Amino acid sequence: MKIKTWLLITFFIVMVLPITGAYSLYVWINAYYQDKSVVEYFEKMTELNQVKSVLENPEHYKKNADIQDIKALSNDQLAITLYSKSGILLYSSNPLKPDYESMNTILKGLYELKQNYNAFTYKEPVYQDAELLGVYEIQLVRTDWVKGVESRSWLVIASSILLFLLIYFAVMMLLNRKLNRPLHELMWQMRAFAKGEHVESNLVARKDEIGDLAQTFLAMQDEIETTRAHLKVEQQQKELMIASISHDLKTPLTAIQAYAESLQSKALSEEQQDEYRQIILTKSETMKQMLEDLLMFTLLRSTSYHLDLVVVDGAEFFEMALSDYEQLCKDRGFMLEVTCDIVGMYAVHPKQLQRVIDNLMSNAWRYGALGTTIGLAAMNAGECPVWSFDFVRPSLKKQDGMYIILQNSGQGVKKEDIEKLFEPMYQADSARTKAGERGTGLGLNIAKQIIEKHGGTVELVSKEGYGTAVLCWLPPLKGEN
Repeated sequence: MKIKTWLLITFFIVMVLPITGAYSLYVWINAYYQDKSVVEYFEKMTELNQVKSVLENPEHYKKNADIQDIKALSNDQLAITLYSKSGILLYSSNPLKPDYESMNTILKGLYELKQNYNAFTYKEPVYQDAELLGVYEIQLVRTDWVKGVESRSWLVIASSILLFLLIYFAVMMLLNRKLNRPLHELMWQMRAFAKGEHVESNLVARKDEIGDLAQTFLAMQDEIETTRAHLKVEQQQKELMIASISHDLKTPLTAIQAYAESLQSKALSEEQQDEYRQIILTKSETMKQMLEDLLMFTLLRSTSYHLDLVVVDGAEFFEMALSDYEQLCKDRGFMLEVTCDIVGMYAVHPKQLQRVIDNLMSNAWRYGALGTTIGLAAMNAGECPVWSFDFVRPSLKKQDGMYIILQNSGQGVKKEDIEKLFEPMYQADSARTKAGERGTGLGLNIAKQIIEKHGGTVELVSKEGYGTAVLCWLPPLKGEN
């Protein structure tokens, strides 16, 4: 039986118990009431007739009447109340009676001996010469009946409590066998797994939620072991990355050392010394960029790192972000065509978004064909720069937000290499770089992570022998946050 079903049945039994007790009390009291009602009725009628002869005296309902005989009749078992014809209280042995009652209330239930839980009530009007003088009310306390009911009530309550305790202890024993012990066993297995032990659970044979939980645990164990194996591979990749970057750093460092040692020689001309200094500065800048890429890659992979975005005017920010690349392109043998057409506000991290554009431009210089034009655009979604390649337009699918588009002409990228380009350390063809330039292989991965932390997406499209374009989409600002 499923634990859920078992618990529902147990809950139903415990819930029905008070109803059963209440019904038993009702049946018992009702039986007692039926046994006593007839005898008690005639006893109270006899007592009532003895009192009525005194209360029917018209003199008791006149102003300043002598009611000593009525007071003498009143006791703990008999309560008498007299009302005038206007509803004013003339006398009552019950101190809780109000000084005035409406006649409609007083005249209800006349000549009827009403049986209440703790008393009989009787009301009757008093006339003189066909004129209403007042109404008297008699209450006869049902002491014996109440005591009998109370004794039976306590007995039913005690029986209900005893039954409840029996059910409670039975449920506790079953709960311990069906739930507590299996859970403790499962917890022990989890602790064993946490210590690195492989666990085989016999709880999976159960046909209830514990069995389902055990199966889930074993599935989780398999998944965690798979993840551990994946992390092990990832760790090996990190070690390979460190080794690769260390090797890449060693090359410019060796060159710097060689040229620095050459500068110490006095045999060099001034022109050679200037050339060597320039080479040292270039190699140092290369090393600095590689280290910055490695640091940013590590930082972006951290789950605790979040970009603090600020709200900017799209037109103003991207106009500034796309500027200052024209001269750099000329220095590297390229022409640059810039398009900026942005409307609306955007949430960005200015420094990191500028890094994205720098990385994309660096790749365009490294892999583009010299003498060609590089296109750089920031456009509203749904629009496309006039200079974009034909194969770029179908990829601009978003209708809200904006795109950062960068394209260059060259050999292009093979289809099987497009997705791999966003993997760290992957470079599709190092031979295509100019003058032996080689980066860390982290640029596109860093750009992708930064754009995704902005809530956007990155896509690379290419056509072999034609060119390549990188499309970065950013969502529009929604609300104050």
